[in-house]
Amino acid sequence: MDKQRMLVVDDEEDLREILKFNLESEGYLVDTAPSAEEALKMLTEEYDLILLDVMMGGMSGFKMAEKLRKDLHNSTPIIFLTAKDTENDMLTGFNIGGDDYISKPFSIKEVSARVKAVLKRTGSLNAANKKQVIDIGEMHIDLSTKCVSIHDRLIPITKKEFEILNMLAQSPGKIFSREDILNKVWSDDSYVLERTVDVHITRLRKKLGEQGKHIANRSGYGYCVEL
Repeated sequence: MDKQRMLVVDDEEDLREILKFNLESEGYLVDTAPSAEEALKMLTEEYDLILLDVMMGGMSGFKMAEKLRKDLHNSTPIIFLTAKDTENDMLTGFNIGGDDYISKPFSIKEVSARVKAVLKRTGSLNAANKKQVIDIGEMHIDLSTKCVSIHDRLIPITKKEFEILNMLAQSPGKIFSREDILNKVWSDDSYVLERTVDVHITRLRKKLGEQGKHIANRSGYGYCVEL
């Protein structure tokens, strides 16, 4: 069974390292980020869970969660870590898409129990059941190897092209604006123009040949994958 991967986002270095050490000792793969801004750059990786501090310098955990859910359409489960424990703060966390809320100070046993509960509740506890392959028409998209093939022929696409195709293929029929795609695929570069998306998709369609027809343009709205 593949190990589950999680991201710890907290501006307290000691706490990040404590959580990383203990969660890794339980068999998880753990990445850490000292800020929400850095964490957003790391989300080209797929995570099973995000442990997210609320009160950080720069972008807050609530703001990051809101961006994930509304702008990036990212549904990765989130557990908020915070010194704020009022009912209003908890409601805020849940209303913007949080899955659980742990008040500081907390015990490692409590974090471990909450992590397992959220993973189980969100259907991610059994990593073997996690969808690793997407088939669209004759395209075979392997999320574990980051490869695309058609009739067993490997299609040589770039990392950005794969990320665009993966984003669209994960939600067939759903329209993603150019801004949505930029925020997800080029989250670390604020100087990329929307036209860049069009160029990459044109190249991607050409490489996919006849199967490129599954990537549809909705004029004035954006792009989607059609089955």
